Amino acid sequence: MKSTLKISALILAFAGLTLGAKAQTSTTSTTKTSTSSNGVILSIGVDAGIPTGKLSDSYNWNIGGSVQADLPIAQNLFVTVNAGYNSIQGKKNVAGSGLDATNIQLLPVKAGLKYFVVPHFYVQGEAGAAFALNKSDVGFDKSAAFVYAPQIGYQFPIGGKNFIDAGVRYEASTKFNSNIDDSKVNFFGLRVAYAFGL
Repeated sequence: MKSTLKISALILAFAGLTLGAKAQTSTTSTTKTSTSSNGVILSIGVDAGIPTGKLSDSYNWNIGGSVQADLPIAQNLFVTVNAGYNSIQGKKNVAGSGLDATNIQLLPVKAGLKYFVVPHFYVQGEAGAAFALNKSDVGFDKSAAFVYAPQIGYQFPIGGKNFIDAGVRYEASTKFNSNIDDSKVNFFGLRVAYAFGL
């Protein structure tokens, strides 16, 4: 089941990238989408989250940022490419042990699809890899793990082709340590970004 989900997410991401590349090489006239833009949309955002599962035993929350490009491929449908930084903040005195958890620093790189169901409201799915920037400090034996993130969001128009893009997602990874089942980094996240059309 888990393998099927991972394979499906990768196929979706690669299909989106292929369609995006095809759309860039063909000259078609597109009508305006529900984002009031018929071109590329860039966004710069702040990310925050709350760890879930076993991760929440040793970590309180995460903070970071990301940049994203939305490339139109059809009416209301975009290919997304996203890169960012997450710092998952460790708890002090974990479970009364007197030990502090070391912050986990990740660099996630994802691609996927964003579809506007109604004007300004979208569903988005992305998959990719999260790279551990301090793997030896936190006891990981892998430098990267597969990551996927389903999301819903809303773009609030603020004039012209500019928006405030607010989205809620669940982001999950595979194991960062092959010998420890609880070495997955999973969290509920919020992204608030300034988006502008080109």
